[in-house]
Amino acid sequence: MKVFLVDDEVVIREGIRESFPWEDTPYTLVGEAPDGEMALPMIRDTNPDIVITDIKMPFMDGIELCRILRTQMPWIGIIILSGYDEFEYARQCIQLGVREYLLKPIDAEELRKVLDKVGTQLTEEKKQREHAESLRARMNSNTDGRFLKEKLIGSLFSDEAMEEDAQNALKQLQAMGSPLTASFYTVIDAAFSPVEKGQEAAAVLAEGSGGVVHTSGSRTGTRLLTLGDSARDVEEKAYAFASSLVMELERAGCTKIRVGIGEIADKPADILQSFKTARHIRHILEARPEDSALILGVREMGGSAGDAGMHSVINEARVYMSQHYCDTNLMLQDVAKAVNMSNSRFSTVFSQQSGQTFTEYLLYLRLNKAKELLRTTDMKSSQIAHETGYNDAHYFSYIFKKNTGMTPSDYRIQNQNQPE
Repeated sequence: MKVFLVDDEVVIREGIRESFPWEDTPYTLVGEAPDGEMALPMIRDTNPDIVITDIKMPFMDGIELCRILRTQMPWIGIIILSGYDEFEYARQCIQLGVREYLLKPIDAEELRKVLDKVGTQLTEEKKQREHAESLRARMNSNTDGRFLKEKLIGSLFSDEAMEEDAQNALKQLQAMGSPLTASFYTVIDAAFSPVEKGQEAAAVLAEGSGGVVHTSGSRTGTRLLTLGDSARDVEEKAYAFASSLVMELERAGCTKIRVGIGEIADKPADILQSFKTARHIRHILEARPEDSALILGVREMGGSAGDAGMHSVINEARVYMSQHYCDTNLMLQDVAKAVNMSNSRFSTVFSQQSGQTFTEYLLYLRLNKAKELLRTTDMKSSQIAHETGYNDAHYFSYIFKKNTGMTPSDYRIQNQNQPE
C-alpha cells in the first residue's frame, strides 16, 4: 500500500522516513509535504492508500486536509499525528472519518501496528464495497427514489428538452429532497468499460460529494452534474471530481476511460448546452489511441485550434518551472496561477499534455540540475540541495538515491567531469 506523509516538522518527517523499515513492510512512502496546501495536488498525483498527517500546520492544517480528502478521495485511510495538547483538534479529525491517532514522538513499532490496522480495514472495506455494489446491481434497487432521481437528472441532458423542462425537473428533485439549485453548473460526460461496474463506482463517488455532484447513467458510461457558487468554484470542483472519478474507475478495473467537461452554465436552461460540449469533447477523446485515461474540458479545446492552445500553455508552464524550480516553496498553485489556470484543471491538463505529473516533472528538473552540479563542480551536497530546491540536505540525499540508485557522493565519483 502507498503511504503519503504530511507534517511541517522536518525532524518528524525525516524520523518516519528514515527510522521506519519501509523495505521490510508492504508499505511504500510515495511522497511527503510540509502542509496540506502543498500536499493536496501531490496526493492527487500519487493516489496513496493511506495519508499520515499532522494536525497543526501552516497554510492548510490537518483538519481542512481531512475534510477535502473525505469529500474528494473518500477511499483514502487517514492517520493523524498529534501532540498531547491537541485533543480537541484530534476529536474534530475523528469526526471527519480519520482511522487512527498517533501521539508524537512516533515509535516505529507503533506506526507499523497502526498501518497494519488501517491497511486491513481498507482491504476489508474494498471487499465489502465490491460485494455491496454487486448486490445492488442484482437486486435492481434503482426502481425507487434513486432511479427517479437519475431519470430526472438525465432529462436535463435530453436533446429534446425545453427550457421549462429543466425548471420542472429541478422542482421535482427539490420536492424529493434532492435540491440541485446552484449559481453555476457544469456537466461531466464520462465513458468507460465495463459500463455497469463503472456506473456503480461513479454513483458511490457522487454520493460522497456532499451534494456537489449528481449522476445519471448513460449507454456508454455516466453523466454528472456539478454545482458551484461561482464559475471558478464549479470549474475547480468539476476538475477535482473528474480526477477522482478516473482514479476510482481505474481502481474498479475499468478501461477506455474518457472524460469530457462542458462549458460553465449560469442558469438551468444552459445545462443542456454544457452537456453537449462535454459529449462533443468526450467523442473527440474516444478517437485518440492512448491507453491511459483522458480528461479534457471545453476551455482546453481552444476553439477550432484544437489542442494547440493547451500545448502553448503547458510549454509556458514548463518554462516557468525551469526558471523557478530552485525555489523550495514552489507549488503547483504557483505555476497554475502563472499560466492563469485553476489548480485542479492545471494538474489534470499538465499530466495529460506532458505524460508526467507536476510533481514528477519538478523532480526531473531538480535532479537533472543536481546531476549537472555533481558532475561539473565541487559544491558540497548541502549547497547543491539548496541550489535545486531542497532546504534539507538529508531529504535531498534520500530523494536522489531513491530515484538514481546512488547517493550524491557515489554519483559524483562515477561521473565527475563527464559530459552530459
